[in-house]
Amino acid sequence: MNVSRGFTGRARVHNPGLPPGQYDAGDDWPVLSAEVTPELAPADWTFRIDGLVEQPRTWTWDEAHTLPASAYEGAIHCVTSWSKFGVRFGGVSLDAFLDVVRPHGSATHAVAYSHTGYTTNLPLADLVGGRAWIAWEYDGEPLPSEHGGPARLLVPHLYFWKSAKWIAGLRLLDHDEPGFWEQNGYHARGNPWEEQRYADD
Repeated sequence: MNVSRGFTGRARVHNPGLPPGQYDAGDDWPVLSAEVTPELAPADWTFRIDGLVEQPRTWTWDEAHTLPASAYEGAIHCVTSWSKFGVRFGGVSLDAFLDVVRPHGSATHAVAYSHTGYTTNLPLADLVGGRAWIAWEYDGEPLPSEHGGPARLLVPHLYFWKSAKWIAGLRLLDHDEPGFWEQNGYHARGNPWEEQRYADD
């Protein structure tokens, strides 16, 4: 698979909230996926955390909804150059799930995987401390399937390919293990403010 550097986006307008190389998508929310959108009902959705944890656990939809509700309001940034401001996601902070499974001190990274088989890697530090969510609402409504519903990972401070749609679980590791796009030339971390788009950035 070739990774194109041909992202041109729209004319850039100065906005101190925009990371370099991004444009404000306004009311648009482009739909970009590496896979076909699955037909996944909430009743069939599960979320699991395993690997380097004391107590591996799988949550059903109803069980996940018993955890304390949390929300994110702010911006999201896609590697294809668009940013979207004023987004509102609802769900549960990933910290609430991690508190249950109790990661080992040796855990440094995670592989997030989707019900479709998609994977992406993240430093564990980017998933804790109120920086990541399992989100199932957008703007007060159920998250649309084309945007990752019934539930997606949300890591808004990184490029949006890290926010895996149709999230199924996290596997905690003591090393970094590239996911789908990372194996195909994308950056291991994906910090928008440092333009970490590609492996050599």
